[in-house]
Amino acid sequence: MANESRVGLLPYNSLSVDDLESGGGDGGNISRNNGAIRDYFEQSSHPLAAFFFLAFRLGAILTYLLGSIFSDNFTLIFVLAILQLAFDFWTVKNVSGRLLVGLRWWNEIQPDGSNKWVFESAHPNRKPNRADSQLFWTVLYATPIVWCLLALSCIITFKVSWLVIVAIAIAMSGANVYGYTQCDKDAKRKWATTMATQSALGSLGSGATGLLGRAVSSGVGSFFTSRR
Repeated sequence: MANESRVGLLPYNSLSVDDLESGGGDGGNISRNNGAIRDYFEQSSHPLAAFFFLAFRLGAILTYLLGSIFSDNFTLIFVLAILQLAFDFWTVKNVSGRLLVGLRWWNEIQPDGSNKWVFESAHPNRKPNRADSQLFWTVLYATPIVWCLLALSCIITFKVSWLVIVAIAIAMSGANVYGYTQCDKDAKRKWATTMATQSALGSLGSGATGLLGRAVSSGVGSFFTSRR
């Protein structure tokens, strides 16, 4: 799994003493925020994957919240939001999870019509990137919470048509939450079993080698003793 180049996407602009004295307090907050974003993308092993992981999710939420400001056409807003949700679902399921945390899941339809969950995980020797892992799991779990709050708002204000967008968003983001949660549990369980088996086989091999060595030593000793 090749690492992409670590390139900072946002510049860091520090404030001088003159800036602070001239009332640049808000600029200081912006500078620190930009510095935090820059630091993350420098630490990330896959900044491009992280960017699109955030872009589609934020895009769908912002389209839902601000779309009516720019257009009165609900159909247009609906289509744009659903397209971004679909892009986000596919990207997170097939790309973001694999690159950022070394996990991937999918669902297979069996000949009898039943569903089978399939989980993939990277080798435990793969060194995880802490920044990527924190971003992935935080955003993965936070997104359905945001959509649930928006659903509550739709129910309170009786916006049934907007509730359709929110329901689709909850279903898609919730599917990824469930899939990756189960995938993570499966990976931990699988590799714990593998490590335990390897440890047991190693102990057994060491014991067998020691026993064989003692048997050979004893046989050789008995041979030379009987020749005297």
